[in-house]
Amino acid sequence: MVSPKSRDGEVRRLLLSLLLLAAWEAGSSQVRYSVPEEAKHGTFVGRIAQDLGLELAELVPRLFRMASKGGGDLLEVNLQNGILFVNSRIDREELCGRSLECSIHLEVIVERPLQVFHVEVEVKDINDNPPVFPGTQKTLFMAESRPLDSRFPLEGASDADIGVNALLSYKLSSSEFFFLDVQTNDELSQALSLVLRKSLDREETAEINLLLVATDGGKPELTGTVQLLIKITVLDVNDNAPEFESTVYRVRLFENAPNGTLVVIVNASDLDEGVNKDIVYSFNTDTSADTRSKFHLDPVNGYISVKGSIDFESTKLYEIQVEATDKGNPPMADHCTVLVEILDTNDNVPELVIKSLSLPILEDAPLGTVIALISVSDRDSGANGQVTCTLTHHVPFKLVSTFKNYYSLVLDGTLDRESVASYELVVTARDGGSPSLWATASVSVEVGDVNDNAPVFAQPEYTVFVKENNAPGCHIFTVSARDADAQENARVAYSLVERRVGERALSSYVSVHAESGQVFALQPLDREELELLQFRVSARDAGAPPLGSNVTLQVFVLDENDNAPALLPPPPPSPWPPQRVARWVGAGQVVAKVRAVDADSGYNAWLSYELQEEAAAPGGARSAFRVGLYTGEISTTRALDEADAARQRLLVLVKDHGEPALTATATVLLWLEEGGAAPKASSRLVVGPAAAAEAALVDVHVYLVVAICAVSSLLVLTLLVYTALRCSAPRGEGACVPGPARLVCSSAVGSWASSPRRRRQRVCSGEGPPKADLMAFSPSLPPGPISGDGEEEVHAEADLPRCHCSGLGHCCGMGLSPGLENFTCQPAWPKQIVFDLNCGVLISAQYFSSS
Repeated sequence: MVSPKSRDGEVRRLLLSLLLLAAWEAGSSQVRYSVPEEAKHGTFVGRIAQDLGLELAELVPRLFRMASKGGGDLLEVNLQNGILFVNSRIDREELCGRSLECSIHLEVIVERPLQVFHVEVEVKDINDNPPVFPGTQKTLFMAESRPLDSRFPLEGASDADIGVNALLSYKLSSSEFFFLDVQTNDELSQALSLVLRKSLDREETAEINLLLVATDGGKPELTGTVQLLIKITVLDVNDNAPEFESTVYRVRLFENAPNGTLVVIVNASDLDEGVNKDIVYSFNTDTSADTRSKFHLDPVNGYISVKGSIDFESTKLYEIQVEATDKGNPPMADHCTVLVEILDTNDNVPELVIKSLSLPILEDAPLGTVIALISVSDRDSGANGQVTCTLTHHVPFKLVSTFKNYYSLVLDGTLDRESVASYELVVTARDGGSPSLWATASVSVEVGDVNDNAPVFAQPEYTVFVKENNAPGCHIFTVSARDADAQENARVAYSLVERRVGERALSSYVSVHAESGQVFALQPLDREELELLQFRVSARDAGAPPLGSNVTLQVFVLDENDNAPALLPPPPPSPWPPQRVARWVGAGQVVAKVRAVDADSGYNAWLSYELQEEAAAPGGARSAFRVGLYTGEISTTRALDEADAARQRLLVLVKDHGEPALTATATVLLWLEEGGAAPKASSRLVVGPAAAAEAALVDVHVYLVVAICAVSSLLVLTLLVYTALRCSAPRGEGACVPGPARLVCSSAVGSWASSPRRRRQRVCSGEGPPKADLMAFSPSLPPGPISGDGEEEVHAEADLPRCHCSGLGHCCGMGLSPGLENFTCQPAWPKQIVFDLNCGVLISAQYFSSS
């Protein structure tokens, strides 16, 4: 609310104003002055007292005072001289603004009488204000797609001055894109516009800075400039496609790279901005499914990494098409090609393939014979795929490189199927990687047989003993030859090497089975007719051409007691009268002799003589005659006397040692005579049990003994020389070992038969003295040491296998002496032939056993 005092003051002032106005109108006058603005303090304006018609002296007394309407104390009057001067800074623009007329209204009041004068001081404009733009910087946004001659209005500058001082001119800095268009509407109104003279390209020039200069028309001229007055920002439109740094990326990647391995980073740039610049990476739609399965593409940063199994041997180069698409509307895209070259690693083992295997290879194949063709391969490349082959050492084969990745397995040495029937070869293929990988293949090369080996017998000859009177067709021996070849080349056929035996062919005596080699006697053999049958058996294989060899068989026909003793008549021309014996003959006088022979041999031909009961003295007296057990000589046992009958009839039994024994009887007639000189002994021999006549017998006993002794001496001498040559180095005292004798002996005192290369041996027992009644020989055995008496001895050691014999008959059947029940045989003897003189039986090619 307005207070009453305030209201009264306003009324008073209003009344005073009215009075002054009335007085002004009644006696005032108008005075005009002019002063430029911005005049300095004290600047002379006018002689206001003089011009008002006031005396200088009156100014004070009349209370001269001056009041300004809105001017303040800009002007002041010097009361001393009545001059109006500038008291303080006058700014026309501050007083009047943009008004064309600007004056300071002064009221000069004097009293006594009261007078009011109006003084108008025109303030003149000077060019003291530069043009001023509304702002220091103006920013314009223009799309780069704006067409040419597009106009962009600008707000001009303002100048606080007026008139010519406020008349502005504009100047635009140089620009290839814009020019300034100024249109004047009236004297003071101007329209400014920027006109586009060249198409904008934000990617080329994203921002344009222009300087607009405004100049007024005052004297002196004042200019107004604005730095960066116009900043034109070119707005982006999606007019640029993304662009890759390279159209083709070439990278190398080792196979078997683990998942997640970075392959390459593709990078595309877009000259646009904002969403127009945002790029999304993707595989081209033409990219194969296999490539998509092997690689992953990050859509934001363009990383391509491994996500599948990378195999050089499967794919050596991947061509990946990558697209970069921006997010503009419409979107724009670019593409590039990523060539991923896969580098090989040594991850494949060499492969071996055996081709054209030609087996078996004959053992007589020439050197260089191609056995097999071997191909090698390695899926790797470079050194990793370079394969070299090696073969098992120390074999008669080698590998020859024929052409790339092919080797020939050829023969490089001689073959012998009998030594090595097959070869297990190992071919090793090794690549050149680091570390290297290898593979092996086994090749079994079988050596084919050729007929290069003849059948071979275990020994060059065999000695076979066969009892006479054998059954026709009996098996007597088996020959066996071994052929080192195989199949047909080793199939052996046996045959006789035909020859004649006397008047007959060999094939009439023996035959050999072609397949088994069994030798058969085709007819009974008679030792008295044929003691030794020597022939050869041929073994021939079925090869082409066939090969063969021979073996010699010596078949000794062993005697059987099939011949009784035969009494020999006296030598002619002696008749067979009764033998006359003088009665004065003393004891021990040979008066007659019975001679007999046996066609058998050995024990079967060993004869003994004994008197039958008829020769005994009558009445049980001692008989006057006896007969030598082995000589057959009849001699007196005592001196004859008168009591003896003049006619003596002696019955002599001749018996061999066969089993069973065969006998013959001889009747000897003796006439006892009186007186006369001692007559020469003669005998009358009655042959057979029913002999009817007596004949004079020629005494051939002496000749027989002489012959036996001569042959025996020659044999012993031969044995001594042969044994001395064979056994030059003694093997220890008393050692008895088998020798290579070929001896068949019958008796130490009787007749005996010999075969080629015979030698007498003694068989020694470790428990007693050597026994002279056992003859032994070992065909084809190494020589043994010689005893001191020139005879070889065979010791029976207690720790060797023993051959048991019990009983005379059994021992004779087995060929062992009754006194050798615990005879032991050397294990080194492959075969021992023993002749028992007591039994007269010959063991033929018998192997001793521990039983």
